[in-house]
Amino acid sequence: MTSDRPDPPTYPRPDARADTGADTRASDAERERVAERLREAVAEGRLDMEEFDERLEAAFKARTHGELAPLVRDLPAPGTTTDVALAPDTSVAGRGVSGAAGAGDMSTWQSRIGRETATSKGAFAFWGGFRRKGTWTVGRKFTAVVFQAGGEVDLREARFEDRDVVIRCVTIMGGVHVTVPPDMDVQVRGFGLMGGFGEVGEGAASPGSPRVIVTGFALMGGVGVERKVRESEKRRLKEERKRQKLEKKADRKELD
Repeated sequence: MTSDRPDPPTYPRPDARADTGADTRASDAERERVAERLREAVAEGRLDMEEFDERLEAAFKARTHGELAPLVRDLPAPGTTTDVALAPDTSVAGRGVSGAAGAGDMSTWQSRIGRETATSKGAFAFWGGFRRKGTWTVGRKFTAVVFQAGGEVDLREARFEDRDVVIRCVTIMGGVHVTVPPDMDVQVRGFGLMGGFGEVGEGAASPGSPRVIVTGFALMGGVGVERKVRESEKRRLKEERKRQKLEKKADRKELD
């Protein structure tokens, strides 16, 4: 018995490479994901600043996936595929520009808290100085002691062993300078004798921020806490200005 129904129409099978090939036009979100991976690479020491600037400029100028892929091909990235920087990625695309820079973003703080054991739990300086800066992991309790010396504790790019961190500073005829990002939850306590504790800069704690207490004792010395924008945020602003400049230059060429 034959059916009177007509056969369903057939359509050409789409080429699976049409949306993922090297000639596919790149989107702003994809360019930003590659730029974010480059920022991470320079922070990790995988790229120097000259390489970073060259690749970043190329990323913002890129028009296709084929131009973007080589910029991150030699860099490891989270995930299981080598082209993860060009794959759909809610961790970056969903956060937008401010999230990519790590300012005021809960997911960014979550990735930096409680994931690693402390790389430093204290520092001591006598007639000299110490510095904790860049990507390092702060212990739950960090003790800084200086005698006729100085110390620097920079938490802007740091990771944290726990959400609650106590930084205890003991200074005798010396000082400790603590630098934090504007969106970190910080409380400054402590007692000074012919010295003191102080805080400079404005900011408001963002959701998920670690809770940091700066306390201790200062004798003829001081402990200062300063809120400053992250280096990565400074780079992002610089990159944004560079991208706008390149876009304006490209627009002028098109008009000509």
